[in-house]
Amino acid sequence: MEPQVVVAGPASWNTLVRLDRLPEPRPQTVFARETVRTLGGTSAGKALHLADLGMRVRLVTTVGTDAEADLVLGALDRGGIELVARRTDGPTEQHLNLMTDAGERVSIYLATAEPAGPPSAEVLAGAGHVVLDLSTAGLELLPAARASGATLWTDLHDYDGVAEFHRPFADACSHVFLNDDGTPDHRAVMEGLLARGATTVVCTLGARGAVALTADGWSTCPAEPVDVVDTNGAGDAFFAGFLVAHLRGESTTACLHAGARQAVRALRSRHLSPLLDEVHPAG
Repeated sequence: MEPQVVVAGPASWNTLVRLDRLPEPRPQTVFARETVRTLGGTSAGKALHLADLGMRVRLVTTVGTDAEADLVLGALDRGGIELVARRTDGPTEQHLNLMTDAGERVSIYLATAEPAGPPSAEVLAGAGHVVLDLSTAGLELLPAARASGATLWTDLHDYDGVAEFHRPFADACSHVFLNDDGTPDHRAVMEGLLARGATTVVCTLGARGAVALTADGWSTCPAEPVDVVDTNGAGDAFFAGFLVAHLRGESTTACLHAGARQAVRALRSRHLSPLLDEVHPAG
């Protein structure tokens, strides 16, 4: 069965270290409250939450030849994702994330996967919607995605409105997401993205909710109340919830609320998605 959505971009193996507070920039000894090794990567998170919402999803990602690659692929397979996993020599992408209960995070890249070359356009077959995450693979797939006629989505994360690497994604995709971490004026950045051709621009604001801009104007929604277990994957869950509501023909405001509800699914789990809670216990 052909996918409804293709997601192209990173999947990684992460070590999550929960601290009372982020360390100050000085030599010191810090004791972790908890350590979890689990699946990471923004594209893996989006694919899992789309599957959680009943979408048929194909994930195009790159892994290495190490033991972490098997852990990544095993977790995704158990999450019900159709995989196009491109193997390269060397390590799989790996992060060390220092985190606090307030949602603060420092992500340290321990390893990155080697480029695997441009993905075949065949990976897009059957998909009406393509999510191109910030990555070499996403950038290389962009021309074929534009030619496919699919609706293109991207997540610019902490885009500041000027970073060059983000520009091709922002210019090619009609549905553009970001957060407010990289700018003190997210509304100005959103207006700039709409002026450059996006039809829908969404910015997540953490505990303050989310805001969207379309040709019809601004829409907002608050964050859903939740006892937070872990913040990893919340933005990807929000993205998936919004996308699925959009496919159902809901209004922009309703899509924002659907995204906020799906974010709760991630915030209540130690993993990117509760789909992994039973099959991949924390450890």
